[in-house]
Amino acid sequence: EGNEPGDSTKITYRELLHKVCQFANVLRSQGVKKGDRVSIYLPMILELVVAMLACTRIGAVHSVVFAGFSADSLCERILDCGCSLLIT
Repeated sequence: EGNEPGDSTKITYRELLHKVCQFANVLRSQGVKKGDRVSIYLPMILELVVAMLACTRIGAVHSVVFAGFSADSLCERILDCGCSLLIT
């Protein structure tokens, strides 16, 4: 479910697994590997869940940053955690 009432998406476990595996392959192609840190800056959408699960699938550590943060706050968080990739 999204932030707005009535904003929802239905997906099967099989569809979710397929999307997670696809995105995990994208992360690998970008050089993300086990132990790397990835920041995720997305609203409450299905792709947020896919990104988190894809990071977990390859062993990367993810940090979700609330979309209300300013550019400066986002920059500080990325630098503090030593993030190797930002997903937006």
